[in-house]
Amino acid sequence: MSVFLRRSCGAVLAYAVVTQGALADVTAQDVWNDWQAYLSQMGYTVSGEQSVAGDVTTIADMTMSVDLPEEDGQFQMTIPEMTLTENGDGTVSIAMPENFPMIIAGEAEGETFSVNIGYSQTGLDMVVSGTPDEMTYDYTADTLGITLDELIVDDEVMPDDVLGVNFEMTEVTGSSRMKIGEIRDVDQEFTAAGLTYDLAFVDPESNDTGKIDGSANQLTFEGNSLIPEDFDFSDPQAFYGNGFSFSGVFTYAAGQTAIAGTSEGEAFTMGSESEGGRFGVGLDSERLAYDIEQNSAKLAITTADLPFPIEIAMANAGLKFEFPVQQSEEIQPFGFAMNLTDFTMSDILWSIFDPAGALPRDPATIALDTSGTAKILTNFFDPEAIEAMEFSEEAPGELHSLKINELLVSLVGAELTGDGDFAFDNSNTDEFDGMPVPSGVANLKLVGANALIDKLIGMGLLGESDAMGARMMMGLMAVPGEEPDTLNSKIEFTEDGQILANGQRIK
Repeated sequence: MSVFLRRSCGAVLAYAVVTQGALADVTAQDVWNDWQAYLSQMGYTVSGEQSVAGDVTTIADMTMSVDLPEEDGQFQMTIPEMTLTENGDGTVSIAMPENFPMIIAGEAEGETFSVNIGYSQTGLDMVVSGTPDEMTYDYTADTLGITLDELIVDDEVMPDDVLGVNFEMTEVTGSSRMKIGEIRDVDQEFTAAGLTYDLAFVDPESNDTGKIDGSANQLTFEGNSLIPEDFDFSDPQAFYGNGFSFSGVFTYAAGQTAIAGTSEGEAFTMGSESEGGRFGVGLDSERLAYDIEQNSAKLAITTADLPFPIEIAMANAGLKFEFPVQQSEEIQPFGFAMNLTDFTMSDILWSIFDPAGALPRDPATIALDTSGTAKILTNFFDPEAIEAMEFSEEAPGELHSLKINELLVSLVGAELTGDGDFAFDNSNTDEFDGMPVPSGVANLKLVGANALIDKLIGMGLLGESDAMGARMMMGLMAVPGEEPDTLNSKIEFTEDGQILANGQRIK
């Protein structure tokens, strides 16, 4: 079933991206012409019966179809009737049915499949304005939704409970502006008051079940796409090389998800909620960037194996990175950062390994912020090169420098902070078992380590001999600071492969 899910979700997402800005012009005929030109440019085959009555142009049985990349399958959408009405003021209104079908069909892993998806809307109002070379779509809708209507495998209609999908947004308002040329420049923005989604499935082979219900509110999106004329999904290297790029930021104010199901006959539930977050992405021929953040997140899990729920929470969690993706002999910059701020867990969970409450239960924080430079040696846009990486011992790139801008680990009463700056000699990989030789300095500060070791000994989690070894290691690597139970360490890597700790050679 996972194969069919991948095909279904991938094609629907592709449709959403492709058609978001695929509307434009100041006359009905220009709108229809641009639809056909743009969708054909994106690899779709477009057909429809056109008729004109006064200011109204009607397109009957408009069909869009495209072969799925690298698969023996096809995505097809049919709009029974679409009207384009010239308003007399240089704008065009577009009207569509409240419901129409989308079909994903093909063959995968020796099985034929067909996924019938229903698109629905209420209160959709869409107006095109501007000029033939720069057009803006303004739209509102009471609801926009997608449902899974039918799943057919090897000519057998699957029962309704095998897989169910429902997705709906409410109070949608948006705008899409397009500059049309050799590279189509599309600026998009939209807001939605709410989003609800639910998914349910039953695995026919194992009888495992699952149900996911979720919602989010106050959604926003802003993004830009540059789409070249020679756009071909099946050849990523070509369309990125021709100028394709995408950047966008999605935010929401609050959200929650509830999951329930059975696995190998055992029931489980999981619930999560947050007070908002953001998801940013940037992608072009040179780089891949993500910026993900979630605020005030809570998670609760129950399983048949535990008599109590697992409950955790955090004030903030984030992941941010920007990596080069273009194969080049040039050294290129990158960045990576993550944080887990004010992480807490329930007293019941603490009691598993600390029933007496010996360890401080203050919120824990882990944060890392790095930047550096690297040389990319693999063509990430070549599927054959990516597949070859699995069987190759060659590294996909070379690390040339790394700067630790921030390091913070604060938990159970101890805190480690630090920074560092390193360069790497890729011509020498013998000194460190295949890794390039580093040179540079790391500065570290550890507070509360001895107190934590004493508590672990008292709890029976750490033996006296192990504690003695840990203290000897800290004595070798660090020197006492000015504050009680504080250790400072300056670790230096030299170009000839030596390692110094506070001036003392340890390698």
